[in-house]
Amino acid sequence: MTASYRYDVEILHLLVSPAHAYFGRARDGAAQVPTTDAEQVELVAGKGIVGDRFFGKAAHMDAAVTLLSIEAIEAMAEELGAGPFDPLLTRRNVVLRGAHLAPLLGEEFALESRGDVVRIRAGRPAHPCAWMDRMLAPGAHAAMRGRGGVRCQPLSTGLLSRGPAVLVSPVPLDPGQAGVPTLLRPSRLP
Repeated sequence: MTASYRYDVEILHLLVSPAHAYFGRARDGAAQVPTTDAEQVELVAGKGIVGDRFFGKAAHMDAAVTLLSIEAIEAMAEELGAGPFDPLLTRRNVVLRGAHLAPLLGEEFALESRGDVVRIRAGRPAHPCAWMDRMLAPGAHAAMRGRGGVRCQPLSTGLLSRGPAVLVSPVPLDPGQAGVPTLLRPSRLP
């Protein structure tokens, strides 16, 4: 990765859950599964977050880690006249402040956190599921489209910790656009 742009961000939440809370549960309601908002997580190259439900799963190798900007959640809450929303209910692994994620689709970037550097490839959008209407507020599913975050693959092994971090990007980002819905074009994807 040839990085030219550095952005100060904050890692607010690091969600780790060994089981699915929403997948395949349309009739039964959300499952009560252990979920941790960790102080620190270990990402393993090509596998995901240690202890998470997608870790090492072949079908999810290129999308084992999800990133989301808190600005998207805050904008949705304001638009819907609801909230504040608990960002952990979105089930995204890494919730960041100050991160404009949409331009990273198809790109390799890095997160520097307390001396560790984790290289990551943003593979595809993290589309919201219909559960968002039940878990956040009516209309949240539609409001989250185009700003549900990105599904990523860790390219190196390392630690992410809550707190100040640096996002190192090969493309320019506009942190002021972090909460704005983006029309995601498939042509941007690898």
